[in-house]
Amino acid sequence: MSWAVEEWKEGLSPRVLQKIHELESQVDKLKKERQQRQFQLESLEAALHKQKQKVENEKNEAATLKRENQSLMEVCDSLEKAKQKILHDLQVKESQVNIQSGQLNSSKKDVERLEQELKR
Repeated sequence: MSWAVEEWKEGLSPRVLQKIHELESQVDKLKKERQQRQFQLESLEAALHKQKQKVENEKNEAATLKRENQSLMEVCDSLEKAKQKILHDLQVKESQVNIQSGQLNSSKKDVERLEQELKR
């Protein structure tokens, strides 16, 4: 088949044949260069897609972490409120213990006084 492709060149001057050969070489070179650039383009597109996917994954992870952080903040707030309530209850109970302790001391003094009166 190659001979049929070359058939049209018969009878051309050596100078024209040289120019045709140069042009064909240039076409082959340009085809190879085009293939290389196409490969580079495809590689860059794949890398871009990979980076976009990575960015999307990072966004999703950031959103998940943000939700988790919000949930933890709510838990902390709830725990802080519970702590404040417990501290308040503790203060109330300490106050009650102090009052009862005072009443106990007063009662002890009353008992001692009554015992002394009975002894007299």
